[in-house]
Amino acid sequence: MVDQARARKLAKRIGTIVATAIDHEIKDPRLNFVTVTDTKVTADLHDATVYYTVLGETLDAEPDFQAAALGLEKAKGVLRSKVGAGTGVRYTPTLTFVADTVPDTARHMEELLARAREIDNKVAETAATATPAGDPDPYRVPRSDTADADD
Repeated sequence: MVDQARARKLAKRIGTIVATAIDHEIKDPRLNFVTVTDTKVTADLHDATVYYTVLGETLDAEPDFQAAALGLEKAKGVLRSKVGAGTGVRYTPTLTFVADTVPDTARHMEELLARAREIDNKVAETAATATPAGDPDPYRVPRSDTADADD
């Protein structure tokens, strides 16, 4: 069994090497807006999963995940050789690239929370000006003078 600390260090090093290679050494235009977000290594150190996200060219443009996946698949051999040279481990891990959906999920959750806050504010505004329907205390029965005299 491999030490978990060693696996974490290797994963961090692989992520750094892959990110640097994508930014500075690989000239594929499909990888211009790819960002490495996380890296995981199996316990036997033979497989590494690299999580990435893709940004759009502009703020309004949709990211092209398919083109980025094709570019990463094409550059996989070069990236693996860079990882092998940079880590110095006996067996260079095979690289698997997975699109990271965490930023999209977080954005969706933020939108849901904003909508919930908006609805809560509307309910609070309505409640501030609302008055109770009927009597203020509908369960209180007023005493009459005739009921006291009968006792």
